[in-house]
Amino acid sequence: MIPRRFRPKNFRQSLTYLIAGILIAAVTLYLALPILALFLRITPEKFFSALQDPDVTSALWLSLVTTIITLIIVIAVGTPFAYFHSRFSYPGKVIVDTLIDLPLVLPPAVAGVALLMLYGRAGLLGRYADMFGISIAFTTLAVIMAQIFVASPFFLRQAKSLFEQLDPAYEQTARTLGASSLRTMTQVTLPMTAGGLVSGAVMTFGRALGEFGATIMFAGNLPGVTQTMPLAVYVGMESDLWIGLTISILLVIISFTIMIIVRLIQKREADRA
Repeated sequence: MIPRRFRPKNFRQSLTYLIAGILIAAVTLYLALPILALFLRITPEKFFSALQDPDVTSALWLSLVTTIITLIIVIAVGTPFAYFHSRFSYPGKVIVDTLIDLPLVLPPAVAGVALLMLYGRAGLLGRYADMFGISIAFTTLAVIMAQIFVASPFFLRQAKSLFEQLDPAYEQTARTLGASSLRTMTQVTLPMTAGGLVSGAVMTFGRALGEFGATIMFAGNLPGVTQTMPLAVYVGMESDLWIGLTISILLVIISFTIMIIVRLIQKREADRA
């Protein structure tokens, strides 16, 4: 039964509802059908069989470990950076804002080349590290650095926006009551922005987990060393379709879970507001 508020009152409104329904259905199907095709293309037996392949497990664990390390670094460095950046004015702040957002629009392959030109063996900084026998490019460290470069803006932008929206009066009140800057940060600022920060962290995790272009350009595609799940999909589609499909499905499940978590956090914050 159609709810009363959705019942068309005249022909024009009926036509509007029809066009809206067709548009919503078309966009939804366009986005959903390719994902559905992944699940329909492989049988459960082949999925679980491919899941036991050493290349799949190796790529899965490498992706999870590097992504968790990336997330820890981004949160540890990005939170105080975003706070100070939002609270203070300084020369060149607009340029810093632009640089924060740049990785969001920069092609990942270009980001990988840029990192390689800086940290590679012949790079501006990499050449000096190479003198001491320190190799950065085409190592697991390079995977983490590539993930930080492309994924950190998701957390930095969210944290910066949250701190800018938070009324400084709360912090000033805490300080007048004798709280130190550190105590004010941990007991006032962070708790009041926790929901949004977690949402930004989850999005950062998802972006880092799915990184491909910068990783393959800067870290290469070495099994067990730099071959993350997206890179394993690329190799699998050339050598073993079932492995490629299995890893793709894993990434879809993880990505879908991440988006559900973000939506739940946003809904909880909205209800609280």
